[in-house]
Amino acid sequence: MENEILKTLEILNTSGKFTIGNDLVYLPDFSASFNDLFKKKVYTATEIAYCDAFENSILRYASTWAAKEAVYKAIKQIDQSTLGWKKIEIIRKKNAGQPQVTIHKPEADYKISLTISHDGDYVWAIALIDTDL
Repeated sequence: MENEILKTLEILNTSGKFTIGNDLVYLPDFSASFNDLFKKKVYTATEIAYCDAFENSILRYASTWAAKEAVYKAIKQIDQSTLGWKKIEIIRKKNAGQPQVTIHKPEADYKISLTISHDGDYVWAIALIDTDL
């Protein structure tokens, strides 16, 4: 299954119509390094409110971090300018709802598809940007 996913991602990426970013987070390591300074530097007030609304907030923080990393990696393939972590905002309209991306940069007009998955000790996020606009 993993090989099929990687083949599909490679085909999409070499077509020139998309950029792809992904990130994998190992929850035990993330939990061990998570602290208030990191939280303040990386997450917006909206993201913090969302994550803190759950009993297992560390899973939500890790999911949001993986999503931000995936989006960052996809954007960097088409825009090398500086992009801080709070400029990438992961929003869900409802608890455990579909994640949406807001880029807080005036000239950034990206069509981004994002998916986040978690299983056991791992969280994985993939961001796909349609560059054929």
